[in-house]
Amino acid sequence: QVHVVESGGGLVYPGGSLRLSCAASGNILSLNDMAWYRQAPGNERELIAEITSSDTTNIVDAVKGRFTISRDRAKMTGFLQMNGLKPEDTAVYYCYIKFAAYTEHEIYGADAWGEGTLVTVSA
Repeated sequence: QVHVVESGGGLVYPGGSLRLSCAASGNILSLNDMAWYRQAPGNERELIAEITSSDTTNIVDAVKGRFTISRDRAKMTGFLQMNGLKPEDTAVYYCYIKFAAYTEHEIYGADAWGEGTLVTVSA
């Protein structure tokens, strides 16, 4: 069984910063791609940042220059540093991972979502 847990959300003033963390645990042989999505009320879930197994990063234009994605491979933890937050960044932020899982009989590819952490940007 695999667990993905986000943390670091909260209430912040416009212009402020937050650092989200995503911790993966369980029967993970290798953690490959990691991504952050967000979903604002009434909107679809959207990709905002991703980091591949080769540490290539992709940041969407809406947050480019303000958000940074990184990871600590040894701890199977990912981070989303968010600076210059705006009210329109208010959303639930979700971590998504792709990984190689294992049982005693096989190794296979899988993916998993966390339950999300709420970020509210408001004066």
